[in-house]
Amino acid sequence: MERKLVDAKNTFCPGPLMELIGQMKMAEVGDELEVLSTDKGSANDIPEWIHKVGHELLDSFEEDGVWHLVVKKIK
Repeated sequence: MERKLVDAKNTFCPGPLMELIGQMKMAEVGDELEVLSTDKGSANDIPEWIHKVGHELLDSFEEDGVWHLVVKKIK
C-alpha cells in the first residue's frame, strides 16, 4: 500500500476532483491518495464523489487554508 499526494492547491472546482479521478485510475486497490486543495468546495465535492463511486474517505481536515482529503481506493 502506498499513499500518493495529489497537490491540487490553487486550482478551482472541478480541478481538484478531476486530478483525484485521474490519479485514482492509476492507483492500485488499497492505495491511499491525499488530496491537497485550497478550494473549500472540494471538502464537499470530493467526499460526495467518493461515496457515489464506492471508495472510502479516511480523513478530511483543513489546516492553514488547505484542505486535506485522504481517500482509499476500494475497488
